[in-house]
Amino acid sequence: MSGTPLPSTPGRDHPGERAAADPIRLLAIRDTPLSVDEVFAAVGDAAAGGTALFVGTVRSHDNGADVDALGYSAHPTAEAEMRRIAEKVIADYPVRALAAVHRVGDLRIGDLAVVVAVSCPHRGEAFDACRKLIDDLKHEVPIWKHQSFVDGTEEWVGAS
Repeated sequence: MSGTPLPSTPGRDHPGERAAADPIRLLAIRDTPLSVDEVFAAVGDAAAGGTALFVGTVRSHDNGADVDALGYSAHPTAEAEMRRIAEKVIADYPVRALAAVHRVGDLRIGDLAVVVAVSCPHRGEAFDACRKLIDDLKHEVPIWKHQSFVDGTEEWVGAS
């Protein structure tokens, strides 16, 4: 095999290995059910020794109140914000591959609301990068949650 070696990506390359393409393998906001298998498969990488995955589900209660229904809505810039956050995580951690999907629309108790995964050379890095990814998505991406409670009250929650 001959040719010009691909440029290295600090913290991502291993001796004798070509640089991976864009480590952002999947970013989406969807109004259809999410798949843990799809997200996990998206971050598969032979050079990753650790993969961390987080699954956020709709729970039956919030702050002591029973939840009856829940819906998510997203601003048109939400996917661009997801990409900005993903790029920051990649800049700060030795990420081999990253994926994140968030659901919008009406969801039921137990439905998957968000699935994120990160693969890195080592498990500690994968855990740290995955936590940073979900925490920043939750706080910075313009996705809003509308909860209806069993007692008839409802609330809007800021970025999900």
